[in-house]
Amino acid sequence: VQLQASGGGLVQPGGSLRLSCAASGSTFARAAFAWYRQAPGQERHFVAAISSGGSTNYADSIDSVEGRFTISRDNAKNTVYLQMNSLKADDTAVYFCKMNVPTARGTLMYWGQGTQVTVSS
Repeated sequence: VQLQASGGGLVQPGGSLRLSCAASGSTFARAAFAWYRQAPGQERHFVAAISSGGSTNYADSIDSVEGRFTISRDNAKNTVYLQMNSLKADDTAVYFCKMNVPTARGTLMYWGQGTQVTVSS
């Protein structure tokens, strides 16, 4: 399995970006996905997750993530998205996607390479 994250870039405060995470392989439909982010000098933090059935949850620790960010998935395209609106300078970070694949022996976890999001005027 390979994960390819894309869609990051430089955006002004209040702007929007949509991140994509494309997964190879045949396990996409039964996998759960999550987005994490890591700001310079900080640990990686959970942002949002989506189950194989489409249920979502968002970080409580990040100001108004659920009201500004939306995670979604397109099983036909093997892609997970993170729509980010009303971006703030504090959202600046490298964003990583994570894939959790359930197997008979436990859950396999895969990470994408990260995509840089910079919010600045």
